[in-house]
Amino acid sequence: MLKTRRDFLRSTGLVACGLTVPRFLSRTAHAAPLAGKPGAKDTILVVVQLTGGNDGLNTVIPFKDAEYAKYRPTIKIPENEIKKINDSIGLHPALGELAKLLDDQAVCVVQGVGYPNPSQSHFRSMDIWQAASTAESLTEGWLGRALKTTQSPAFHVAAPNEIAWLALAGAPARVPSITALGDFTLKTAAANAPDKREQKAIIEGAAMPDMMPTRSPGLLDFVQRTAVNTYASSKRLQEIGQNYEPKSPYPQTGLGNRLKLCAQLIDADLGARVFYVSIDGFDTHAGQGGTSGAHANLLREVGDAIAAFYKDLSARGHKDRLCVMTFSEFGRRAKENGSKGTDHGSGAPMFLVGGKVNPGLVGDHPSLTTLEMGNLKYAIDFRQVYAAVLDQWLGVSSKEVLGKEFTAVDVFRS
Repeated sequence: MLKTRRDFLRSTGLVACGLTVPRFLSRTAHAAPLAGKPGAKDTILVVVQLTGGNDGLNTVIPFKDAEYAKYRPTIKIPENEIKKINDSIGLHPALGELAKLLDDQAVCVVQGVGYPNPSQSHFRSMDIWQAASTAESLTEGWLGRALKTTQSPAFHVAAPNEIAWLALAGAPARVPSITALGDFTLKTAAANAPDKREQKAIIEGAAMPDMMPTRSPGLLDFVQRTAVNTYASSKRLQEIGQNYEPKSPYPQTGLGNRLKLCAQLIDADLGARVFYVSIDGFDTHAGQGGTSGAHANLLREVGDAIAAFYKDLSARGHKDRLCVMTFSEFGRRAKENGSKGTDHGSGAPMFLVGGKVNPGLVGDHPSLTTLEMGNLKYAIDFRQVYAAVLDQWLGVSSKEVLGKEFTAVDVFRS
């Protein structure tokens, strides 16, 4: 029984704190190894989802193929503006910042990625990529299954009102979706300003180990201790946000801000190994543009944000533990349509960025002369990329996660 006003303020404040801050935080903070200890510098995967179906042919461009210009009379990219990888393949000029990382041997471009009998439905194809399965009923994601083995926290760093993605479903603990470190601000249950100040002072005092109340174990004691630990963790995250100074400037874009938040959480050594972010808008049926325009703007946001993120974390000593992987649910048709855009297709590239990736091109660019119903044929199953990420990067059995054996592609240095 609560006997005093102070007891009431303490208990309601702690319960409020515990309910308004994600519960995983206290577990994460206490379980995270200290820097220099085993597990403190485990590898990290950051997935960047390009929602809507990115046009792979104007992203990784076979500029020496005569069919390219024929198929795209108004949205083709002039050869003299392409960021060349070799004498026949290059990147869209809007990916200029990402292309510069090729000099650092930090970009791997996997060409012609897809899956058998591709669906051109956004929802179905996205579910297939996120579940890593073509089964009719899909309830768990490939990352959610992987997290059962790693037993490490993960973050979905979301845009406002963004849904929780299937890729993370099935994890042993629900992966939180966060939009800002301010999400972890202490919220008290008091009705007026004086009581709020007193609650905050009591909670902060209780967060000191020598001020924890001594009593026999009970529900209130459990709630208080859980909330105190959670509050300490949330306060730590708020301090990270206030004190973090990027080693490389981030673009003031949605994806730039989300990757900056990922960097803050990574540098905080909370033990999280998987981060998931997305950027929408790639369904470019009309007015796609070429060197400039809607698609160029999207690619610029992606390339500039990933480059800043990589440079920031590299300067902080995380270069060799970081892998950024991009994907989209499908590519676009080889030929532009009558609206100066491109329709749903298949066979598109993936990017992996980090200090340990196999730099340059992996696989051949899909043929422009042997199309399949107007689509670029895939040559690499996307689960072969996942297999490499699982087995060689996260240290998780790809066979267990993917349900069968897929031959991993060479996306990491041996």
